Amino acid sequence: MSALGEVVLKFEGESFLGEEAARAGLILLGSFLLSFLFIRTSARLMRSPKVTWWPGSIETEGGLHVHHLVFGIVLMLLAGFVLALQPASPWAEIMAGAFGIGAGLTLDEYALWLHLEDVYWSEQGRRSVDAVVIATLLGGLLMMGFLPFSTGDGALEIVASMVFVLVVSAIAILKGKIVLGVTGVLFVPVGLVGAIRLAKPDSPWARRRYPEDGRKMVRARKRYERHERRYQRFQDQVAGAPTGSAPSDATADSHSGPSA
Repeated sequence: MSALGEVVLKFEGESFLGEEAARAGLILLGSFLLSFLFIRTSARLMRSPKVTWWPGSIETEGGLHVHHLVFGIVLMLLAGFVLALQPASPWAEIMAGAFGIGAGLTLDEYALWLHLEDVYWSEQGRRSVDAVVIATLLGGLLMMGFLPFSTGDGALEIVASMVFVLVVSAIAILKGKIVLGVTGVLFVPVGLVGAIRLAKPDSPWARRRYPEDGRKMVRARKRYERHERRYQRFQDQVAGAPTGSAPSDATADSHSGPSA
């Protein structure tokens, strides 16, 4: 079987992680998810007028609101520095957990550092959920040992398989399937699904290749209208429904209480 055929048909992960690395990775991924779920739940409780007793925002005497991504970034920097020193167990696992907590706090406000403004409860704030979904999928696949190529292949086969994987993922991303395209870098069948199926109607692929009133564009609009409704319900269940507009500075992000 050719190298590309092995890439496409490879459904089982390759054991490339050692026992200690796998344990630290599992702790990192678990602490990341728990951190995100905790801070997002906290944000929703602060926003709810029924839970007035939940702790409020962190704000300086001068009125500066401190977003929780600040604490996440600092924690990631400290933990990453210690991990770079390759500490022995149990410090490796402790620092992996600290890094995961910092990543959860930071990616929960991904939309803020993407837009460089407070969009936590706006429609743009949904991007934070997308970032967490992608990070979880990639982390989980790496933990299971998935690679887009076998480490035992020759140099030519590795380069060919990498090019194939990148092309498939790029097509999926151009079709507006960001999650499928990024995940396809590690798990090729997922990328192939995104590359083969209809593009999203507002994607670069659809704008250039689907005529405005053509059959493919009509099918794409119908299909993704249903898909977007389902995915937005999932986002709302996980992160809370947006307000529809970016909150003002006076009603800053997840720590700002019911009026945010």
